[in-house]
Amino acid sequence: MGLYAAAAGVLAGVESRQGSIKGLVYSSNFQNVKQLYALVCETQRYSAVLDAVIASAGLLRAEKKLRPHLVLVYELLLGKGFRGGGGQWKALLGRHQLARLKVLQGVSWNEDLLEVGNFAPAYSLLILPRFVRVNTLKTCSVYKQGFSYQGRASSLDDLRALKGKHFLLDSLMPELLVFPAQTDLREHPLYRAGHLILQDRASCLPAMLLDPPPGSHVIDACAAPGNKTSHLAALLKNQGKIFAFDLDAKRLASMATLLARAGVSCCELAEEDFLAVSPSDPRYREVHYILLDPSCSGSGMPSRQLEEPGAGTPSPARLHALAGFQQRALCHALTFPSLQRLVYSTCSLCQEENEDVVRDALQQNPGAFRLAPALPAWPHRGLSTFPGAEHCLRASPETTLSGGFFVAVIERVKVPSLTGQSISTRTHTQPSPKEKEETAKSRSRCLHTALHIAEAPG
Repeated sequence: MGLYAAAAGVLAGVESRQGSIKGLVYSSNFQNVKQLYALVCETQRYSAVLDAVIASAGLLRAEKKLRPHLVLVYELLLGKGFRGGGGQWKALLGRHQLARLKVLQGVSWNEDLLEVGNFAPAYSLLILPRFVRVNTLKTCSVYKQGFSYQGRASSLDDLRALKGKHFLLDSLMPELLVFPAQTDLREHPLYRAGHLILQDRASCLPAMLLDPPPGSHVIDACAAPGNKTSHLAALLKNQGKIFAFDLDAKRLASMATLLARAGVSCCELAEEDFLAVSPSDPRYREVHYILLDPSCSGSGMPSRQLEEPGAGTPSPARLHALAGFQQRALCHALTFPSLQRLVYSTCSLCQEENEDVVRDALQQNPGAFRLAPALPAWPHRGLSTFPGAEHCLRASPETTLSGGFFVAVIERVKVPSLTGQSISTRTHTQPSPKEKEETAKSRSRCLHTALHIAEAPG
């Protein structure tokens, strides 16, 4: 009962606003935090469904004190099965009650219940496909039965239509596979071996748009948990150098494990505040690329909505403090003398953390930097709050089938050369022939991996 008691305690803490799910899980002292976190999140996600099953079983009419904790009901009906005691409430509940509810709602699968109005979470995770980035630092020949490869998606409608054991290649990102919502690949051997990275579609944009060529020196300013860092390493083909900074020692330790599993060998981790890093330090004289994904409100993250109800509407005071930090970090990044290209991103929907931060940073560096046009085919653009803001990208569940996100690509207008002359940076709107060739090779690698997932011996 240790797991169930710990899960019940976390959910009680979330309900009484003592903290987020993640924070309460890590402070619970329960040994298997991944198991606890998964149970709590799934119970929270299905809470309305579980309440409906409890009500239909008549437990509350029989005797109010018979009401079991939702964790136990989840485990009995949707989990691995509850083998503990339970007494009268367990006798009254059964999977037939869940089956009856599905019949009444006209659905076939447990997950479909969450798309029915009364049971749908306020910020539904279920409408979002499962995006999986192929780690091109590794190759694989591990087979997995049951998945059928459907080719490259041509539109978002193709992604919305994904069902069952089918998957696609993303229409815009050459290393991204797309599976139906709630596909669980955490036990898949390719994931466990680091060949596949579970990463949201929009979260893949920053590294892809920064686009550092192999051999480059790159700063990842606020690096943990490390998915974007591993993406940068894949783009670099482990050739060059990534300087990755983060203040949280525990997150850095987890990040080191993630990077090792992904086969990253070009990254130098530092437990350091990026704002304290000196742009004049000789170690960074060849840094031409910076990825800045600073702390933000997280108002675009479906998981944050699940963990912290109300997180989608941060207070004005919190927004002001966050935007101040973000602007300082962006302006600091722009002082690195050899910087050519920077990507600023957040998982926030708030203008104060996005367009306003970029506008103010550009105004503080007049004539030195500009917003570069980015990914013209991306459907959701920046808010028209200043000239050029349409070059920024936004993402949302409704428009891009991803978490809420913001990305801006900033380029130096002129880069000082060693001869004292000035040269203009190239714009990344049109790929060069070499880039087209590399993209084709990347798509081929992803297709190879995809077919190894799909073509399992029967």
